[in-house]
Amino acid sequence: MQRAIQRHRDVYQDYSRELRRTKSNVQHALDQANLLSGVRNDIDAYKSSAADSLLAERGHIDNSHQMTDDMLAQAYETRAEFGRQRSTISGINARMQGVMSMHSSRLSSYSSHIVSMQVQYRESTVLLA
Repeated sequence: MQRAIQRHRDVYQDYSRELRRTKSNVQHALDQANLLSGVRNDIDAYKSSAADSLLAERGHIDNSHQMTDDMLAQAYETRAEFGRQRSTISGINARMQGVMSMHSSRLSSYSSHIVSMQVQYRESTVLLA
């Protein structure tokens, strides 16, 4: 009986040690799996944040291109408007030149009449004196 009890104690102790060792191995495996999954989650989060950053940067570049296109469109429109104003001012200038030449010919005839009247006035003043 004593031997049977001793044998059962020895078997129980062996099983207890084996159970503790198995529990320890399982706990170690679970810790390692948790650590690896945490690292994988961190890597996935980093990759997704990197992708989000790249997408945000792409959006900024697209906005920059849009602003550049708008500025170029404004510059082309301004250039076209300056061309229209130049042609309008050239037309006005040509008309003013025509008016001035017409008036200058009239003014020169008036000027010659005034000069002749001044000469006659001097002659009349001399004769009367």
